[in-house]
Formats: sequence, C-alpha cells, structure tokens
Amino acid sequence: MSRKLENSELDRLDVASFKEVKKSPIIIILDNVRSLNNIGSVFRTADAFLIQKIYLCGITATPPHKDIRKTALGATESVDWEYREDTLELVEELKQKGIQIVSVEQAEKAVMLNDFQINSDETIALVFGNEVKGVSQEVVTASDTVLEIPQFGTKHSLNISVSTGVVVWDVWSKQNAEK
Repeated sequence: MSRKLENSELDRLDVASFKEVKKSPIIIILDNVRSLNNIGSVFRTADAFLIQKIYLCGITATPPHKDIRKTALGATESVDWEYREDTLELVEELKQKGIQIVSVEQAEKAVMLNDFQINSDETIALVFGNEVKGVSQEVVTASDTVLEIPQFGTKHSLNISVSTGVVVWDVWSKQNAEK
C-alpha cells in the first residue's frame, strides 16, 4: 500500500530558487479571461511547469487580488507576469522575437493536440481565451498555429484552467521527451 507524502517530502523549490532556475520555453497569454479563479489556477499550473512568463491581457485581472490568490496559492509570487492591454499587439511583438504563437481554440485547420509536433528548443507562446468567446479572431488569425484539444462528449469546450493544464502538460512533455 502507498503512503501519501508530506509536503516536506516533495522536494519543491522555494520562491528564490524558482526565480533562479532555468525555465521551460513556454509562455502563457491570457486573452480577456474574466474569472479570477481561472487566472489563479493558471498561475499554479505555470509554477508547476516552470513557465517563463504569463501575460495577462485586456480585461484579465492582475495580482494582487484575493480571488486570484485563493487558487494561485502563492504562485503569483514565483511566476513572472506582466499586464498588457492589447493581446494582438503583444502577439505581434513576440512574433518579431521569433516566438511561435499558438492559440488554443476550435477553428478551421486547427491541429489536434495529440498531432502537434514541436521543436524542443523553440519558445512557444500559448494563447488561452475568454470563457465565453474564446481567443479573439484577430489573435487566432495572427497565430502561427491553432491548437485544438480533442473532445468526445456533449460539451463544446473545457474550462480555461483545465485547458491550460492539459496543453501545458502536453507541450512540456514533448519538449522534455528528448532530454
């Protein structure tokens, strides 16, 4: 029988060590995400996979906020983040730096997540959208790739924090498979 581990046995980084450690070549962009709990959950996922940075765009709220803090559980202190008013402007700026822009959305010619192939050395910016409207069309149009999570039930989409966890885990796994 297995014994649950105590937090002290998990060998996690402290915030100072997290800031110094080499980050994954993944950036997260939140395009007009309205739920503070979703934002906090994304911070926790970003912490778990050593994400380079989170960009909070448009109406997306920023720390410090008690409802973000409630689900982030301290990850707003470890993960680097920045607010940007205009998501499209940010996307164009990152593209100029050679960063691949990948919107997670249901769209024509979307690549299914299980078929998505990556260059493990290339930095990828993953764009996740509003809970109702998704990623804005202008950002989808400006993206290098549109990625879709295969789904088989009756619902049209997953919660944004769940989508972030699924996609980040998949991309992180593919980046680290060769190592």
